[in-house]
Amino acid sequence: MVKNKISIIIPTLNEVQNINKLLPFLFENGKDLIHEIIVADAKSEDKTLLFAQKLGAKIVICPLGRAVQMNRAAAIAGGEILYFVHADTLPPQHFATSILADFEKGKAAGCFPFTFDSPSFLLKINAYCTRFPFLWCRGGDQTLFITKDFFEELGGFDEKYSIMEEYDFIIRAKKYQPFHILKGNVLVSARKYEENGYFRVQIANFLAFNMFRFNFSQSKILKMYKNILNTGRLSWKNVQSIES
Repeated sequence: MVKNKISIIIPTLNEVQNINKLLPFLFENGKDLIHEIIVADAKSEDKTLLFAQKLGAKIVICPLGRAVQMNRAAAIAGGEILYFVHADTLPPQHFATSILADFEKGKAAGCFPFTFDSPSFLLKINAYCTRFPFLWCRGGDQTLFITKDFFEELGGFDEKYSIMEEYDFIIRAKKYQPFHILKGNVLVSARKYEENGYFRVQIANFLAFNMFRFNFSQSKILKMYKNILNTGRLSWKNVQSIES
């Protein structure tokens, strides 16, 4: 394990455009604090892998599922700190120095708040809430750093989760260590809101979070989420269909 170095892990599926922007950004701003960038790819059909390799990332081919993908990459990571980043986000420019500073203060896990790449006032409200420590304010888009030792002690992400895997992980982590929110904002794509509409996404997120809290099955949460966002229908009948 390489001391005081960060292994960045990015789960991907057909993210060539985002990878072309994200990898140069990470290398440029992380500089000598980065040990490696690992792209955990679920058999992309575009040129994600080709460009990721050209840009200097290591590649791991995985079954589809962010929990599985992130675990596979973490297993081969050599850095003392793991940093999980979604392909359609951009961490703050100081991400590496901020993570190392917190690590040196004994912080074992944490994330950044975020802001959207959109002028929408409603999305600014969403983003503002991510500076608070409540579980409902969290999410994978905020990126997640954790020491590799602590990650392994927790057993990694629970691979039974196909959705809400970061929430489960944070709940388990907070039982043993404080979860720290760093200063600075991750820039998050607003594409999901632009494609589906603000209120539709908000309702899908609200239902997913509360179904997770009340131990609904993964298949029901995922069915609800896809039903509302993919069909474009927003109705009580649509929500009730999760029971079928």
